[in-house]
Amino acid sequence: MELSGKLVEAKFLVRVNRFLVKVRIHDTVECFLPNPGRLEELLLPRARVILRETESRHRRTRYDLIGVRLNDEIVSIDSRIPNMLIKECLENRSLKEFSKYRKIIPEYKYGNSRFDFLLLNGQDCLIEVKSCTLVKEEVAMFPDAPTERGRRHVEELSKAREKGYRTSIIFVVQRSDAKKFKPNDNTDPTFGEALRKAFANGVEVYSYYTCFRGREINIEGRLEVDLK
Repeated sequence: MELSGKLVEAKFLVRVNRFLVKVRIHDTVECFLPNPGRLEELLLPRARVILRETESRHRRTRYDLIGVRLNDEIVSIDSRIPNMLIKECLENRSLKEFSKYRKIIPEYKYGNSRFDFLLLNGQDCLIEVKSCTLVKEEVAMFPDAPTERGRRHVEELSKAREKGYRTSIIFVVQRSDAKKFKPNDNTDPTFGEALRKAFANGVEVYSYYTCFRGREINIEGRLEVDLK
């Protein structure tokens, strides 16, 4: 997918709260951070970051912080991007695991949750998409902060599977330096336990990695999922 708006490089200064940071372009400016995760390994003092300029008159800030330079790549940290990428892939039928589906319903309410997609064509398929930015020693891990909402999504998918739905959770790793994916048990063991139980109950678990080049962010391939 191609990003809209002007892209600007800046220096990260400080995180004010979950959704607000300060950076330096020429002067110090505030930016919207579209990611509530901790991002502690990425948002380091003086880190080089990528901003996307917006034109809305109804915003407090002029820029979104969407990427962080790390070694030889840019890590996308906009948690809205994975959903958009998966939607584009589903529409193009470029993910072979879901290529048979022709009708896509976004933001589908089921039970006590709202899932990212419902796919229709034969066996209905519920999909939940999660953004992953944390990688340690070539292992991508989710979550980077405890997530009760994420656990509820996994448990609801398991219940839907028992009702006859095909159910899937997709972890989109927004960088290209991971070799496999696993749940982050040190940060949120209850999420890892719920994910393993759901997988044993028939919920499909996938992980894909992306690459941020120029103005484009694309899914590059699939990662091994380690649920041992």
